[in-house]
Amino acid sequence: MTIRSTGGRVAAYAWLVFAALNLVDLFVGITGDPDYSLTTVTIAFLLLLGCGIAYTVGLRPVIVGDEAGVTIRNPLRDVRAPWAAIRRIEGRNALTVVFAGPDGTELETRAWVLQTSPRAQAKAEARAEKEARKGKGQAQGFDLRGRTPTAYAAQQLNEMRERQRPKARSGAPDRAAKAKAEAEEEGPARGTVRWSVPAVASLAVPLVVIVALLVAGAVS
Repeated sequence: MTIRSTGGRVAAYAWLVFAALNLVDLFVGITGDPDYSLTTVTIAFLLLLGCGIAYTVGLRPVIVGDEAGVTIRNPLRDVRAPWAAIRRIEGRNALTVVFAGPDGTELETRAWVLQTSPRAQAKAEARAEKEARKGKGQAQGFDLRGRTPTAYAAQQLNEMRERQRPKARSGAPDRAAKAKAEAEEEGPARGTVRWSVPAVASLAVPLVVIVALLVAGAVS
């Protein structure tokens, strides 16, 4: 299960193409003579800073659910939580995962993708209440009307989490589940939270260079 923002990715790729064409025009000279002045170099790094924003905001964010756990990649940080470390998964204004952190304390992370506005959430709840009053609460259509994409994603992840729990079959023990339970007894499952070096660098490097160029221009 992989969830990305289609609109964000389209916008990010559009900006990358726009920036690439402008960089080529600045230094190769598609529409005029190439220019290597301080102003041109500053504009080039502004375009690169925009590329860094497009990468971190449009291309990086993703929610991935697999057999081992959940990965939430936000603009600057990566969160990985095994199923055994997850305490709860909720989907209201944003997909939220509460899990045991590296030191055992509970941590909460909100996914960047699938953000739902409070207004959209209120409309979904109103539709659910309206259908419930009509007595259609047990129909599948009601389930679809009464939830937002964020809530649906949370439901899918919770279902995956439930399937990964060790279970024994009546009359014949599930060896795979038993092996998994024994492995978990060696130590409690913990999630991890890490800064993304490429994401931070894609923003920090152009920004530092721009500041240096502006200072150099002011001094000269």
